[in-house]
Amino acid sequence: MNTIPTILSTKKLFTPQKELLLNSGLGLVEYDAIEIELLAVNFSKKIQNAIVTSKNAVKGILHATLGIQHCFCVGEHTRKLLEENGYMVVETASNASVLAEIIVKKYKKDSFVFFCGNKRRDELPLLLRENNIQLEEEIVYKTELKPKKMNRTFEGILFFSPSAVQSYVAANTFGRSIAFCIGNTTASEAEKYAGNIIVATKPTVENVIVQAVKYFDKRI
Repeated sequence: MNTIPTILSTKKLFTPQKELLLNSGLGLVEYDAIEIELLAVNFSKKIQNAIVTSKNAVKGILHATLGIQHCFCVGEHTRKLLEENGYMVVETASNASVLAEIIVKKYKKDSFVFFCGNKRRDELPLLLRENNIQLEEEIVYKTELKPKKMNRTFEGILFFSPSAVQSYVAANTFGRSIAFCIGNTTASEAEKYAGNIIVATKPTVENVIVQAVKYFDKRI
């Protein structure tokens, strides 16, 4: 009899998400590899164009009750959360680099405020500044790594951010574990440590889980 593969999730999952794994016959261990702290923001002026690349940034904007005319965002879940809270989204992209390319092509004469975390990636601000687009950055949340030593190995590990990868490797090694990543940015971080990486076809938690289920389906 084959050993049942066990998956480690680097964030605690909602019940329907857990069931996707458990109903497929996989084992599951979960923990929060990172912790998010929303920051106090002193930003009183009206913002015409905001760049928002994560749901955590949206939570930071809501925490600060900021007035924004137009939003440019990454990911459908980020877009949905913005729209549910009354913000107008004019552009949505699959990742920050693609969003930056859209802005450079269509909105080069506009100015932007980039709401981000303290560990934000460089690709978007670099591309905008290289093209002389006025950009102001405002940190609205802080990501804290929460390393935890795992005293066992896992067949697969689910990662939902580059910071989660950094947190995991601070206390563990990959060995033969397969890294299932929510997008290319997270995968780029995982590539520094893991030998086998599978990237979700859509940047959602559910799709990361689906990739793991598909991979191990024939091995159970």
